[in-house]
Amino acid sequence: MREQLERRSFLILLAAVTIAFGFILEPFWSAIFWACAVAVIFSPLQSFLSKKIGERPNLNALITLTICMLIVVIPVIFLSMAFVQEGIQLYQRIDSGEIDPKQMLLQLRDAFPVVDKLLVELGINPNDIREQVTSAVQAASKFLAKETLAIGQNTFSFFISLALMMYLTFFLLRDGSKLKELLIKALPIGDEREHALFQKFVEVTRATVKGNLVVAIVQGALGGIIFWILDIPAPLLWGVIMAFLSLIPAVGAALVWFPAGLYLYATGAWVSATVLMAYGAIIIGLADNVLRPILVGRDTKLPDYVVLFSTIGGISLFGINGFVIGPLVAALFMAMWQIFMTDFNHHTTDN
Repeated sequence: MREQLERRSFLILLAAVTIAFGFILEPFWSAIFWACAVAVIFSPLQSFLSKKIGERPNLNALITLTICMLIVVIPVIFLSMAFVQEGIQLYQRIDSGEIDPKQMLLQLRDAFPVVDKLLVELGINPNDIREQVTSAVQAASKFLAKETLAIGQNTFSFFISLALMMYLTFFLLRDGSKLKELLIKALPIGDEREHALFQKFVEVTRATVKGNLVVAIVQGALGGIIFWILDIPAPLLWGVIMAFLSLIPAVGAALVWFPAGLYLYATGAWVSATVLMAYGAIIIGLADNVLRPILVGRDTKLPDYVVLFSTIGGISLFGINGFVIGPLVAALFMAMWQIFMTDFNHHTTDN
């Protein structure tokens, strides 16, 4: 009896201490999450170096981390600096009145009067809709610009988080296999199931990060290039925004290039508008429709509609990290139910 009481007391204390430790780490969850993701993505390189150089964990982890910084971290830093600069310039142009979202909407109304007629037939007051949309566009534009300015002002915080992420990544690369075995030993759900779940975690993380980032980079680059060719202001800024929005399957980048095309039609730039619409639908859209199923859906073994809903849901709950966390939770959900149907239902049938 006493032994059972001691066991329950220990488990309660263990749960309380674990929860408290989780709250202590809460400010660093993004850095920890991305350290895990980077370690998972670059672990094949770590294994390759171990075969070529030998079992020298510190050296292999340092070389892997250096390559990661050269091909990922440093380019992202330079791109972020250019993004912040263009965002500040956009904010200044909105604040000075050089760019007037309300005037842009009036031009759209004059160019497409059929929309007003359709709204009236549906019993909707076009003026109310116009005022609401104008206010929303102005608020969104200034919010975007101000957030960009805030990113520039929070550079120190960003670099602290980046340093913590890279520091943890080094140890995860060096000791990843030992930590995995330690977790498998600690978790009381069965070694085979734990190996299966860890394997699914690795597969989905690798597929969603690499796949979605490749699609985002391709769509952002394609969008930025066509904006630059058509002389649309702040092409780099809008290219980066399209890259972020492309993390949402099916509709992402179109949230930028489609309204831009409509505005070009409204201002009489028919050739540029037609080029942008055709380019967006065929070239940018093709990158999403072809690359995403190959790079994400195939490796995660998730249906396209599950990837879509889990990505949108993940982003709404966890912010930018959600484009990985959402599909990861969905994949683990399906994997655990598969284990349940295979193991537990089988045992129930046998009994």
